[in-house]
Amino acid sequence: MDRRFGFRDLVVCLLLLSLIALVLLAMFQFDRQWQRMTAIDNQLKEHTRDLARIRGILERGAPGSLPSSAATPTTAPSTDHDMSRDPFDRIRAAQKMPGYALGDHYVGVFGAVPDRLTPLVSTDAYSSDVQNYVLESLADRDPDTLAWRPVLSTGWRISPDGLRIEFDLRKGVTFSDGEPFTADDVVFSFDWIMNPQVEAPRLRSYYEKIQAVEKLDDYRVVFIFKELYFKAFEFAGGLSILPKHFYKKFSPTEFNQSTGLLMGTGPYRLPDPTSWRPEPGKPIELVRNDRYWGEPGPFDKLVWRIIENESARLTTFTNGDIDEFFATPEQYVTLLKNQPLLDRTNHYEYQSPSAGFIFIAWNQQRDGKPTPFADPRVRRAMTLLTDRQRIIDEIFLGYGLIVTGPFNPLTPQSNPDVKPWPFDPEAAKALLKEAGYEDRNGDGVIDAPDGQPFEVELTYPATSETYNRVVLFLKDTFAKAGVVLKPNPTEWSVLLQRMDQRQFSAISLAWTGQIESDPYQIYHSSQIAGTGDNVISYTNPKLDALLENARSTIDEPARMALWHQVHQILHEDQPYTFLISRKSLMFFDGRLRNIQLTRNGLNPNLEWFVPPDERKWSPRK
Repeated sequence: MDRRFGFRDLVVCLLLLSLIALVLLAMFQFDRQWQRMTAIDNQLKEHTRDLARIRGILERGAPGSLPSSAATPTTAPSTDHDMSRDPFDRIRAAQKMPGYALGDHYVGVFGAVPDRLTPLVSTDAYSSDVQNYVLESLADRDPDTLAWRPVLSTGWRISPDGLRIEFDLRKGVTFSDGEPFTADDVVFSFDWIMNPQVEAPRLRSYYEKIQAVEKLDDYRVVFIFKELYFKAFEFAGGLSILPKHFYKKFSPTEFNQSTGLLMGTGPYRLPDPTSWRPEPGKPIELVRNDRYWGEPGPFDKLVWRIIENESARLTTFTNGDIDEFFATPEQYVTLLKNQPLLDRTNHYEYQSPSAGFIFIAWNQQRDGKPTPFADPRVRRAMTLLTDRQRIIDEIFLGYGLIVTGPFNPLTPQSNPDVKPWPFDPEAAKALLKEAGYEDRNGDGVIDAPDGQPFEVELTYPATSETYNRVVLFLKDTFAKAGVVLKPNPTEWSVLLQRMDQRQFSAISLAWTGQIESDPYQIYHSSQIAGTGDNVISYTNPKLDALLENARSTIDEPARMALWHQVHQILHEDQPYTFLISRKSLMFFDGRLRNIQLTRNGLNPNLEWFVPPDERKWSPRK
């Protein structure tokens, strides 16, 4: 018997329709509430930024004026200092450009996972890159003039004897958690570095020149130096400021063992300043600090993807999945022929006066015993076996300069009278023979004095195709003198551990550079102990004395003469084989605006921006 549609069925249908309507209405209301909550959140962030800016203006006084506590310097202002310079003038100029807006993400790339982001105890350039967006200092260098300008300070006074530098601190500044910045944080930052229980030997080697940092009042501090130091202002003004209220909660042991304790006053912050851990493949992310006292960072997020392989980085960039690409010379030449890529990207090539250098370091002591490289004749022979010009021509395709010491050849610190050791295998074999290394059995391989084949294990970053090519090139040239080179590509974190433990024969890496560097931390014998940067146990009393003398010489011409002597000794001793300073070859996504070349390379990316209709990583507006 057929069942007919009855009254009860009608009621059920009406109830179901009503339920569906209620669900749809609820979904619609939820969507509207979510949009409203997002809008409110954005408004709160804007208000937070506005309040931070207003608070800063009220505390600082009218733009362009000095705070009442700022006095005339007791010494004539140096051309290297410009207290009148607004640290945000270039950013304000960018804000007036057509299409300027806040938004989108900047997606960069690292070739390895940083070992940690905790300041002071981190050891690599990747960590520094991240920290530079979170931590700020009392002063920094203007990219146009290279003069020092105020950041967390508003001015300073240098005593006539150069042993006291007094800073007036900027009011209205807070850390990313809202706590105010005061003189207590400056004093704490110095004291924390100097705490012998904190594993910061490389920084202590510089800051040990400072006798004390004293609080004069909440917004004035004075750095008191034990003796003259040519980088006195750089290390006082450039001290990264750590929030006392945050870091004092951790013991030195907890701090040393941490991987991601990072908080500061800067324009960006970690989402959680305590939680970062190194995880292979997981990007590092910073978000905008909405409490920032200055002009806000242009990007909602800064992201660094971890891509260890150079070819993989190239593929990722050409696919549009990262915004920057530091090209090898071979990749650069290839990409210049890729017109579709050139149409949607911008590229830059430049040789910076603060660029670092690639080197091979020869370990002179291992497990308490001298190695073959304790003999300077052996080290010099290794350099004579290194055809640096061919490395530049064939591997770097001409995009680089030979370096003969630790100083950039484009700076006055470099001794122009020092000429590169030539590629000369016969002279190398003569030096090795003089040191007791010769082919005693006629097999074509040089034997050490104990009769064992002279084998050199060269450690270098495993994921770098460029290093791999250089090492394989060296393997062939070393063989011409009967030296066996054993390539030892090593994962980044393991490589850093072996450096700290001095467990390597030779190692190839690169040092970053500075406008005027202080090589004390790398070559002075006092820096051998612990995890200091003299990882090769190099000692030369004459060099130690010169380094100490140069550091305390304020007169620039006299100091340059001393650096030239330092350069000459290192050239003769060859604790490193100094290879090349490479040219920067960069590609960027074309949507990024206001990328400019300055006196020291590219301008800071806090001046870059993305027009709203070209956003890629966040919604367009």
